[in-house]
Amino acid sequence: MKTILIIVIALLAVGAGVFWHNEKPLQTDLTLQGNVDIRQVDLAFNASGRIAQVLVREGDRVKAGQVLASLDTKRLQLTLAQIEAQTNAQRQVLARLLAGSRPEEVREARAQTDAARASLADADAYYQRQMDLVARHFVSRQQTDSARFARDKALAQLKAAEEALRLSELGPRKEDIAGARATLASNEAAVAVMQQDIQEGELHAPSSGVIESRILEPGDMASPQKAVFSLALTDPVWVRAYLPEMYLGRVPAGALARVRTDSHPDKAYRAFIGYVSPSAEFTPKSVETTEIRASLVYQVRVFVCEGSDVLRQGTPATVTIHLDQPVPAPGADPCRG
Repeated sequence: MKTILIIVIALLAVGAGVFWHNEKPLQTDLTLQGNVDIRQVDLAFNASGRIAQVLVREGDRVKAGQVLASLDTKRLQLTLAQIEAQTNAQRQVLARLLAGSRPEEVREARAQTDAARASLADADAYYQRQMDLVARHFVSRQQTDSARFARDKALAQLKAAEEALRLSELGPRKEDIAGARATLASNEAAVAVMQQDIQEGELHAPSSGVIESRILEPGDMASPQKAVFSLALTDPVWVRAYLPEMYLGRVPAGALARVRTDSHPDKAYRAFIGYVSPSAEFTPKSVETTEIRASLVYQVRVFVCEGSDVLRQGTPATVTIHLDQPVPAPGADPCRG
């Protein structure tokens, strides 16, 4: 009985040893293969015209806002000067209307009214004398009629002078002021449009990057449909890789990673998982073996925090990720971690 017990214990010990030997340790790191990916932008003028200057060449590094090329805008500048002169003239017209009648103009209208009133008094007195004379048969009826017509004319001139005085005191009509103000606004809008056209005669870099292609040269005709440059954006730079389905729950978005390339095998660039595709796909044919290509994977973008000056489009890269990292806090910057 004792012998049987010893044999059983020995068998259990051997089984436990075999089990311990066959058990695989828990994997803590994941290595993915991918390629560096960089966005490319075709840059074109937002206006049409002849190119006057091209200021950069292929391979030049540019900064956001830097002027890359310019159009010949001489004709636009002349047109702008003409419109600005018209705008200034209309601005003076509006100022004159808003100021109203000058005191001198009011005094002139008042003086003309007084003169018309005096002329009426003289014409009326003459008419009365003619009426007295015709009653005594000293003059003809025709002279009396002429005197009456002269008086009526003087009366009409007085009324016209009084109305002119009233208009001078009232000043310009509000409709005239509104019309002048609208014309000024139209001219100012035309100036703004022309200034915008001149500004669009310069082509600026939308972001920092490297000039990949210089397509047009000075003297070429440019338009919004014709690209002048092809710009490779250096920020952000990421590695496009594929995450096997079994590791999907162990690699959260924002997890830290390291990126290495064959050209700099001893340099590990800090990176993080910036994007995990929500849908699965079969591994692309360009990746590894037939068995791996038949597996379901999720595309991931591993954004690189540094090394954008040495990483190139399409460069093969190796990504190392420590599994089961805690989920980063919302809004945290992984590159500062």
